[in-house]
Amino acid sequence: MKNPKVSIIITCYNDPDIIKAVESAANQTYSSKEIIVIDDGSNDEIKDLIANLKENVDLIITQENKGQSKARNNAIKSSSGEFILNLDSDDYFESSFAEKAVKKLIENKDYKVITCKARRFDKNGTIDIFTPSGGRIDSFLFSNAALGSSMFRKIDWERVGGYEEELPILGFEDWDFYIKILKEAGSAFVLNEVLFNYQVRPGNTTSRIRNQRVTKFKLIVKNHPELYREHHVALVGHLFKRLKRAEEEKNRRENSFDYQLGNKILMPFRSLKRILWNKK
Repeated sequence: MKNPKVSIIITCYNDPDIIKAVESAANQTYSSKEIIVIDDGSNDEIKDLIANLKENVDLIITQENKGQSKARNNAIKSSSGEFILNLDSDDYFESSFAEKAVKKLIENKDYKVITCKARRFDKNGTIDIFTPSGGRIDSFLFSNAALGSSMFRKIDWERVGGYEEELPILGFEDWDFYIKILKEAGSAFVLNEVLFNYQVRPGNTTSRIRNQRVTKFKLIVKNHPELYREHHVALVGHLFKRLKRAEEEKNRRENSFDYQLGNKILMPFRSLKRILWNKK
């Protein structure tokens, strides 16, 4: 029986690190694969760099800058593989990931997404090891439980209509996509190995969305209203838990020595301000 093909989709926007990403795709021990690079409106220097990678790339697609979701969807439309593996241009996989992920998808039809442990690193080296929780839809209600770069079946991508292109959910496209895949059935399986390397850089998507988590979660809920109505008890519990954490943090801050000292220092100035205001 012929091994199913894996289409490795690498999206790039003005990123010279794409060389490492393409190398990691080409070095996958799983032989039945194709590598597709989609250039999402990069400058001429990066376009030339991508062109020079053609020996290790089966297809290069160029488009105007339209964002990661549209880039991924366009590349997947042009793919011929049964399985899809997304990869951002500044990250890379260990060589055995595709082989091990395909094995799991073949073994168990219930698995819809295959992910793994990740080494987070920056220019100074390893930061930490991150382990996504995986699991069924319950695990994805309040946070993404799989890496953005994971493997899934193309038929599932087709079934749910691909990645969301219209909602302003920068950096949450993967989470939204996995919810669409898993909300009817299936689970995400986590390979118990560090097979992915995620680069943490100032200005990358994760850095830019860190302070927008509440807004983004609100958009996720609005995009899947029937799901969160079904799990309304869990949603209410989650929101009250967040409120409790915020209240505890506020109390810790107000009871801290620095806060109390600052209050004492500022008290005379506040009293003077009230006096002057009442005289007006």
